[in-house]
Amino acid sequence: MTFDFANPELLWCLLVLPVLAFLRGSIGKSGSLIFSSVAVAKVAAKKSVARAGFFRFLLSLIALALLIIALARPRLGMGYSERQESGIDIVLAIDVSGSMAALDFTFDRHNPLTRIDAVKQVVGDFVGKRPNDRLGFIAFAANPFLVSPMTLNHDWLMQNLERLDIGVIDPNRTAIGAAIGMSVNRLRDLKNVKSRVIILLTDGENNSGKISPIAAAEAAASYDIKIYTIAVGRSGIVPAAAMNRDGSIARDRYGNPVYGGDMQSGVDEETLKKIAEITGGEFYRANNLKQLEQIYSQIDSLEKTKVKLRNFTEYRELFQWFAAAALAVLALKLLLVNTRYRTLP
Repeated sequence: MTFDFANPELLWCLLVLPVLAFLRGSIGKSGSLIFSSVAVAKVAAKKSVARAGFFRFLLSLIALALLIIALARPRLGMGYSERQESGIDIVLAIDVSGSMAALDFTFDRHNPLTRIDAVKQVVGDFVGKRPNDRLGFIAFAANPFLVSPMTLNHDWLMQNLERLDIGVIDPNRTAIGAAIGMSVNRLRDLKNVKSRVIILLTDGENNSGKISPIAAAEAAASYDIKIYTIAVGRSGIVPAAAMNRDGSIARDRYGNPVYGGDMQSGVDEETLKKIAEITGGEFYRANNLKQLEQIYSQIDSLEKTKVKLRNFTEYRELFQWFAAAALAVLALKLLLVNTRYRTLP
């Protein structure tokens, strides 16, 4: 709620009032009366003959001030904003197969970092930069799993991202095509959107699912869905975290992954490049945390639209109250002039 004036420039007229008061006190000659006796003047001097005139003039000034304020149109504003969303819908498809436990993203040997932990960190930052977009999460390994539907509730979405880990799905295989298919199903029926985007991150190759990655990419292209593909991790022999019996990453009491030996790692870059090409997206390669951060930052800059804010204000006019007060003051003046402060001709 705000208070302002529709015609604030009229308030400058209030500066005339002290000028009028000054002129009234300075103009005119001192009055004089002839008395037949000094005793009569002595009695008259005990009373203030100027009080009535000053009070009448003061009421006139107050009434004039109230009328000026009324003309300036004081009002109370009840404002609100309407936000138009950016119109970009993004599905984040993240690989949670067993190879995401590789430790090749570690930059400090005292703080080992798995691929999945690095991805969660970078994706969390990416989500924080997109407050006006609907986002969804899909995790995939042997099959895809919907972590979060399309939503603007990013706090809830971040909570689901934190719970994401290897072992929630059979980690021994990777269904890239099926993950793209589920992502397309999340986006294809959404209306009034400027852009539909899938950001697919994986460190392996498609070896599970009934749909091939290329066929899924062609389906995405038919719905005008763009896919950015990201291949993470080095190829070849890489260190990896130990795994628990349930398929989750073994961690010490500080939450750091425990080294479990070396593993063979490889990613199908050619297929990922083809997926991006078919849908008009881009292919990226991230061998370390810094490169991964740069990739998501670049995608963030590519998929941007301005968010429009429309401000509305409903006003409640108050001028009538000031005008009524001015009339009340004038009425009081007339009443006093004709009663208590009545003057003789």
